[in-house]
Parts: sequence; C-alpha cells; structure tokens
Amino acid sequence: MDTENKPEDDGGQTESQSEDTGQTKDPVAETEDTADVQAVEKTQPPVSGLRFDTPTELFAAIPQIKKLVQHRPRDDEDSMSFLGRLRSSNTPEESITFAAFAARPKMAIWWGYECVRALPDELTDEDRGLMEKVARWTTYPDADNRYAAMRSALWQEPKTPAVLLALAVGWSGGPIAPNDPAPVPVWRTPRSISSAVLSCLSKVDLDQRSVLLARFIDLSANLFRVY
Repeated sequence: MDTENKPEDDGGQTESQSEDTGQTKDPVAETEDTADVQAVEKTQPPVSGLRFDTPTELFAAIPQIKKLVQHRPRDDEDSMSFLGRLRSSNTPEESITFAAFAARPKMAIWWGYECVRALPDELTDEDRGLMEKVARWTTYPDADNRYAAMRSALWQEPKTPAVLLALAVGWSGGPIAPNDPAPVPVWRTPRSISSAVLSCLSKVDLDQRSVLLARFIDLSANLFRVY
C-alpha cells in the first residue's frame, strides 16, 4: 500500500470537530470563510498562456512566422479557430508551428517537453540529461537553470529534439550567458520548439505520423485555454 498518500488517522474525530481541541466548529464561520475564498477567486483576473489575444496580432508582432506558416489568420479569427483551420488544412503540421509561436515561452516549452518525451525510445542518455534540465527550468525558470540548459545544448550534435528544446530554453528570455548581453530575437525560441516537435514526427513511420500529429495538436489545445 502507498503510505505516502495515505490520509492520516483522524483519531475517530468527526468532520465537525477540530483536530487540535476536539471542539465543534462554528458552521457560520465556516460559511463566511468559504465565501471569502470564493470572493477572492472571483476577483482574480483570468490568465492566458498566449502571447497575444489574436493570431492577427501575433503575425504582425513576429513576422518571421509567415515564413513557416503559409496560411494567414482572418481579422475576426481567434487563436483556437485558427489552430483548427490549420489542423484541417492540407498542411496540418503548420498547427505545430503556430502553437509554438502563439504560446508564451514557458508554456510552449512545457508543451514541447511533453511532445518530446512521448517518444522515450528515441532519447539517448545525453537527451535524457537535457530533458532533465528543461524540466528543471519549467519548474524553476531562473537564469541559472536557463544558462545550464543552454550550456549543455549549444554545441551538441546532432540537433535532436531534446537539444532543440534545451536551446529554446536558453533563448527564452534575457542574455544567453552572464557575459553576453546581446538580445535574443523573439522568434528563436518558438522556431526551436517547432523544430523539436516536428523532428519527433519525422522519427515515426508514415502510417503512425498522422496519429502522433493529432496527439500533439490535441495537447497544444491546452495552451489556448484561459485559466
């Protein structure tokens, strides 16, 4: 039996008793506390994982995406609708590139990480080490973890999906090294994520490629939800 997740014995106390004193809790106070929590939750603004509200804004702000995505968003089209239109087009792979560009870097890298680890048999020992660094950065996205991912990936050959993903971390914001203040173009991280995910598709047989592509696109839909 899993003892770590096993709830502790409450000593026979009922839910209406305090664990420390055994005194009956005030139901009115509990109701007021619940109302306070709900009020706080309602006042918190929704959080989006996207860079921009619409794909039209994205294409205007990061024009490099136009070289990678042939289709263009309509003026009245939201991001989820455009993703669906790309998915049903004759080039559904463009959904991958659009998702990589549309999402904020941390969210996009998390999605890329989930896609790359969907093919564990394709990962070398070096790849697994890089994936650990990527995962560490998504949990603790500080400069030290970003530098660590970049240092490990910068000179790696060949450029496997894991290497490309670690490079995406290194380019995700701020200088690529403590002694290199040069700004990084905003398109480098999403292009690297897109390349990583598309490279995963190229590693499977043709009869399985459409299945894996659908799985990656389904996973990317989480990026377009508001929380």
